[in-house]
Amino acid sequence: MKPNIHPAYRTVLFHDTAADTFFLIGSTVDSDREQKHSDGNTYPYVALDVSSASHPVYTGQQRKTQSEGRIAGFNKRFASFGSAPKQPDA
Repeated sequence: MKPNIHPAYRTVLFHDTAADTFFLIGSTVDSDREQKHSDGNTYPYVALDVSSASHPVYTGQQRKTQSEGRIAGFNKRFASFGSAPKQPDA
């Protein structure tokens, strides 16, 4: 490998602000901020909006999609329009 072309790999403190959860993960991400972790060490700090701790797919809070298809939904919605018996003219 060529020297001095690879980014520095180090332990970084990621903070999911939505779930207020901290993760210590090895990363090459650049950060100008540092923060002290609960283990007493200071790490580069990166704030995240979403991670596996707060994303609906991973937390099980994802909205359920309709189990029926578009055609079945259309037929269900408009089934009564064609089924009403016609009244004979007086």
